[in-house]
Amino acid sequence: MQKTMKHILVIGIFCLLICNSAIAAEQSTQDLAKASQNPVANLISLPFQNNTNFGIGPDDETPNILNIQPVWPVSLNEKWNLITRTILPVVSQPGVLTGGQGRVNGLGDTTFTGFFSPKDSGDTTWGVGPVFLIPTATDDALGSDKWGAGVSLVVLRMPGKWVIGSLFSNVWSFAGSGDQDINSFTWQYFINYNLDNGWYLTSAPIITANWEASSGEKWTVPFGGGFGKLFRIGKQPINGTAQAYYNVEKPTNGPDWQLRLQLQFLFPK
Repeated sequence: MQKTMKHILVIGIFCLLICNSAIAAEQSTQDLAKASQNPVANLISLPFQNNTNFGIGPDDETPNILNIQPVWPVSLNEKWNLITRTILPVVSQPGVLTGGQGRVNGLGDTTFTGFFSPKDSGDTTWGVGPVFLIPTATDDALGSDKWGAGVSLVVLRMPGKWVIGSLFSNVWSFAGSGDQDINSFTWQYFINYNLDNGWYLTSAPIITANWEASSGEKWTVPFGGGFGKLFRIGKQPINGTAQAYYNVEKPTNGPDWQLRLQLQFLFPK
């Protein structure tokens, strides 16, 4: 009888350890998933975001932009982080957007943003800082040939399973030989609801306005969403998402809709 009780006790402790380990792993997965959805998280990451736009021009042509977006946080002192975010686009533009050159492939202009974010901001996380446009395009059809600068702001909250926030920026050109001045506004709101096992639902449309364009040609306003999952290959955590957006407002030669696929490699400390 005593041996049986010992066996039951050992099995019970073993099951408890397994359950606690599984709960801890699930909690770790959920926490990392939420961190990957936070633009100013203290988390090194390397996202590859591919955007395919459909329905450009009268022939329904298809441009493609692969954004390589390394995020590198820097601890400035006990109270502040600097979250650096670089966007290097690899672009494939069809003839309707290249002035008759046919399809052009290469690098576009680089955008660099530095968010100053407090390490302890309470329930509302925020960051603010400069944004720079760097003319790195390998062809005139892929960039503006302009230097630009502006300001960017991100604000978010993470109640329970939600990650909800907005990112705003505006860039003005100040130098360069390009023909068109730049005065460009970007607003990305993001709404994420985290499920079990690293799955989540997401909507993160990128709304833009070209203030230099004529009336009726300024805004691109997408609506849609998708899903994502945090998974691992070996020990490497990866955040994958698939999203689709329909443009309810767009310029004359703007796309009808967009397919966005992303793999984000995460490097938690």
